[in-house]
Amino acid sequence: MSSAFLEIIELPNGDFALQKADEDGDALVTITFSKDAKEFLKEHNVTVAKSMINAGIQTVGVISKQIAESDIEEEFRTVH
Repeated sequence: MSSAFLEIIELPNGDFALQKADEDGDALVTITFSKDAKEFLKEHNVTVAKSMINAGIQTVGVISKQIAESDIEEEFRTVH
């Protein structure tokens, strides 16, 4: 991703979106709660959406690290 800054916004329809802070393009992730979930969570829907997005970002970090380590291992396996 080109931007180091991301922001979570609440959309007019009540969904939550993660987007690059300096761009107006499509959201990277959108979270939609069902009517039942909204009724259950009430004002806590913001906290749950932030937690879901945070977990996703952490997982992407782990995957990125694994890919980087895999690329390094590949370099050392190459024999000419």
